[in-house]
Amino acid sequence: MSESTRSGEVWILGATGRIGGAVTTRLATLGYAVVPVGRDGERLRATAAEHGVRPVVADTPDRIAAEIARRRPTVVVNTIGGYAETAVPIARACLPGGHYLDLAADLTAVPRLLDLHPDAAAAGSTLVTGAGFGVLATEAVVVALCADRPTPSAVRVDAAASVAVTAGPLGPGYAASLVDALSTGGRRYVDGRLVATRLGADPRHLTLPDGQTVRTAGAPTAELLAAQRASGAPTVTATSALVPASPAVRAVLPLAGRLLSLDPVRRFAVRRLAAMTVREAPRPRRHSWGHAVVTWPDGTRREGWLRADDGMDFTAAVASEVAVRLARGDGRPGAYTPAAAFGAGLATAAGGTLHLPDGTLIP
Repeated sequence: MSESTRSGEVWILGATGRIGGAVTTRLATLGYAVVPVGRDGERLRATAAEHGVRPVVADTPDRIAAEIARRRPTVVVNTIGGYAETAVPIARACLPGGHYLDLAADLTAVPRLLDLHPDAAAAGSTLVTGAGFGVLATEAVVVALCADRPTPSAVRVDAAASVAVTAGPLGPGYAASLVDALSTGGRRYVDGRLVATRLGADPRHLTLPDGQTVRTAGAPTAELLAAQRASGAPTVTATSALVPASPAVRAVLPLAGRLLSLDPVRRFAVRRLAAMTVREAPRPRRHSWGHAVVTWPDGTRREGWLRADDGMDFTAAVASEVAVRLARGDGRPGAYTPAAAFGAGLATAAGGTLHLPDGTLIP
């Protein structure tokens, strides 16, 4: 197979998980040649049999990358988590000419993937990171509010996912993401520079457009980076409903973060969290919401929302939509966050609804 030749296949890494399985089913239904990829051979073969395909069984990111380089799929969808370690080697294996997307939403993995922009652009590949509720739900609102307007002075984004919990182990990918968020500490942009702040700072009590309420607090999420890149604003803050907003819990978060930054403590915490079994539970609110407030130097202020249903289901829809666009060759070569790659309309194409200041609902 020549370097310019691609197989036409879409590889789904983590195809036996909730999101990976949903993406596999969606794309197979649309007629794409999906290939489930993962380490659990028995479950993987069962998933592959449902779609009449053969799986790729590989138990480490390096082995997955080697198979990608050898067999040259057209698109790789990475849902296996641990993106700070998995994203870059797997994305590099897609070059030249292959395309890649993942669900990263942290301030470690997302910048590392975006740093591949020059290499991806030169190789004719499109890499998209943050292709889920995390990143897109707030980034799409910022892009819509800032369209055809001058650079604002400040942006605030708030992410309030509402997710139904499926019973089972928490898993190593999600556990690592939680621990990394705590150990990173808070972040915000001041005068255009990313600076440290207290984890759980900027607590908010938001009244949502549907009348429900939610508490959020400052978190080191990639929504912060995406909002700054989309707006160019020198001052940007980001909060999340995933961070405890009560004063008592916020008081101990800095100490917990310092302890978890020690490698032995981090490894122990990830192992213990990954093995924890969570109980099935309905989503806490009717909808998931992404929110942004944009302020300009003249005092003009615009506020907008993105409404979705279950945050995990929306993530699966976003990843599927991005994969379809990449398979069609619609992406520009380079490395991007999702709305930077495909505009705010990506969120509505995935089933979200944009609520903008003039009362417009899109779609």
